[in-house]
Amino acid sequence: MAVAPRVIVCDEPTSALDVSVQAQILNLLRELQRELGVSYLFITHNIGVVEYIADHVAVMRAGRIEEQGDCASVLERPRNDYTRSLLAAVPRLVTA
Repeated sequence: MAVAPRVIVCDEPTSALDVSVQAQILNLLRELQRELGVSYLFITHNIGVVEYIADHVAVMRAGRIEEQGDCASVLERPRNDYTRSLLAAVPRLVTA
């Protein structure tokens, strides 16, 4: 952080970490973003991480962007069949 980057690329920064450590890392990244005004390019397969950290999302398939937009729009109202199939594969807890 000494060189004051404007953008940091985070390639699967929380994969293989236990959930509590993931939360600590994500909270630290958010805090740094607020304090330093840094932006992140997050590369992840974890939709939960995307929901928590992203403002804008691009869904890629075979190196091509299939759909992009603000996070809420893409995750709540996907327009692309590939995006819909990815989201349908995410396990959800069923509450009674």
